[in-house]
Amino acid sequence: MINILIADDHAVVRQGLKQIITDNEDMTVTGEAENAREVLQFVGKENFNVIILDITMPGGKSGLDLLPEIKELRPNAKVLILSMHAEEQFAIRALKSGASGYITKQSAPTELVKAIRKVQSGGKYISQSIAEQLAFFLSDETNKPLHEKLSDREFQVLRMIATGKILREIADELFISEKTVSTYRARILEKMNMKRNAELIRYAVQNKLIE
Repeated sequence: MINILIADDHAVVRQGLKQIITDNEDMTVTGEAENAREVLQFVGKENFNVIILDITMPGGKSGLDLLPEIKELRPNAKVLILSMHAEEQFAIRALKSGASGYITKQSAPTELVKAIRKVQSGGKYISQSIAEQLAFFLSDETNKPLHEKLSDREFQVLRMIATGKILREIADELFISEKTVSTYRARILEKMNMKRNAELIRYAVQNKLIE
């Protein structure tokens, strides 16, 4: 039996995923989490075969932030990222951070079960909807977007700035000082050759880095 943890902050989404999964006799949902804290509590207590993790989680930590913590608790954990984002850069960051797979919520009804079986068996899975553009992205070194220069934490801060959060809000959510956030912001602006937040926001919107 494949024991599965579903981590998504929307009860309707969790119920939909659960229905897809429980239609298969060899799969069962043995845990449901709606925020980062609950995810870590579940993972600390039980060794799930597959963890389905929404990339956008409440509580100051995204799915990408949670991945290293999950892997520290359970090095062999098979984490399948579920996301609204079909952009290849999110898939790349997720896989680099230890995810076993990445699928979009739009593709979940048709691909979820196949993805679970794939990662459970030790393979990697990427939605067909992003596989082609991911291949193109990896082969085209000259036209990679500016934000690919950013570390995972810088990328996270960029997205938070782009949603309109001020330094204090970002610091509180990430449990770091405002000075540290300012340092991240300065690095982001320098790496992306920009001067002000308005440019970062415009860039994030144009490149679909925020919902």
